Amino acid sequence: QVRLVESGGGLVQAGDSLRLSCAASGRTSGIYRMGWFRQGPGKEREFVATIVWGSGTTSYADSVKGRFIISRDIVKNTLYLQMNSLKADDTAVYYCAGDPRPYGSYDYWGQGTQVTVSS
Repeated sequence: QVRLVESGGGLVQAGDSLRLSCAASGRTSGIYRMGWFRQGPGKEREFVATIVWGSGTTSYADSVKGRFIISRDIVKNTLYLQMNSLKADDTAVYYCAGDPRPYGSYDYWGQGTQVTVSS
């Protein structure tokens, strides 16, 4: 089993930056990829970014491309999401997720961290 714990959320103003962290523990050696998802008020959960744990290959949703950066620290077993030029539309609960497979749904999820961007 893998446990994921997010941190770093908060209230910021439009244009500000924020960095989210996700600490992974447990059987982390089997993780192939990790990702960030978000769910805004009244919206469905959506994909934000993903990273292949070993190679560092990344992929982003069009809505955050060029503003957000996903990264990982293999030694610390920690996933990050650097969010720049934040907009009110970025307001959401952000979740990190992990999975041992290269495709398909994610098996492991964190509890989420709230990010609120005031305009």
